[in-house]
Amino acid sequence: MTVTHNTNTTGAPAAAQQAYPVDDILRRLATRAMGLTGADIERVVREARLTARRGKRTIRFEDIEDGIRSNRPPVPIDLRYRFSIHEAGHAVVHHALDLGPVRGLNIDTGQGAYNLLGFHPSGTDTRAWFESMLTMLMGGRAAEALVLKRVSSGSGGTDDSDLARATRIAFDMERTLGFGTEHPLLYRPHRDPAEVFGREPELAARVHARLDAALDRAATILRRRRQIFHALAKALFDAQALDGDVVMSILNGSGDRV
Repeated sequence: MTVTHNTNTTGAPAAAQQAYPVDDILRRLATRAMGLTGADIERVVREARLTARRGKRTIRFEDIEDGIRSNRPPVPIDLRYRFSIHEAGHAVVHHALDLGPVRGLNIDTGQGAYNLLGFHPSGTDTRAWFESMLTMLMGGRAAEALVLKRVSSGSGGTDDSDLARATRIAFDMERTLGFGTEHPLLYRPHRDPAEVFGREPELAARVHARLDAALDRAATILRRRRQIFHALAKALFDAQALDGDVVMSILNGSGDRV
C-alpha cells in the first residue's frame, strides 16, 4: 500500500508525484508531530481531510505536515539553532555509546525540542549502562557548552529535565543500586534527593562528581565526532524534524565507538 507525496510545485500533472510506502510516511509524520497531543492530531487530520476534499483529490503528506506546522508558532532562528545543537549532542553521544537506535529528532516547536531514543534490551542495569545513561543525558549540555560557549536552562529547571533525570540516576547509584563509593551495600531510598543533599553535603559532592565526569565524557565524544555532530546539527536545523532513517544514516557516516 502506498500514498502520494506531492513534489509538484510547478503545476505538473499527478503522474509527477512520487509514491512512498505508508510506513515511511507515518514515521516522518510521527517525527514531525512530536510534542502534540492526541486532540492536536485529530484536529490536524480533520483539517487535512477538508483541504483534500476542497481540492477534489486524495489526502497528501503535505496536507498533514502543513497542518502540524500551523499548530505551532514559528521558532526563532537563534532558538532553533540552540535546539539543533542540543538534540544533536544527545543523539551523537547516544549512538557513540551504542545505547540503541535514534528514531527521530524534532526542533519544530517553541516549547522545546524532542528526541525519540531507542535502547537495546541487553546490558541494562549494569554500572556501565547507568554511567552511559548519565553521559547521554549530559550530551545536550556538553554540546551547548562546546558550540555556543554558554549553557541554557533547557537541560535543567524542571523535574523531567535532562539534569533532573541525571541527578536522580546518580543519586540512586550512590544510595540504592549498589554502585556507591561509600556504603554501596546499603539500600537507602528517598523520594526527594534535594532534601537529602541538604543534610548530606558529602553525598551531594559525590553525585555532583558523577555528573561532572559524565559531562566531560560527553564533551570528549562530541570532540572526537565533531564532523558527524555538526553534520547532524545542520541537517536538523535545516529540516527541523528528522526521522530515524535519516538520523542513523548521518550517525553511521564514520567514526569508531567510544
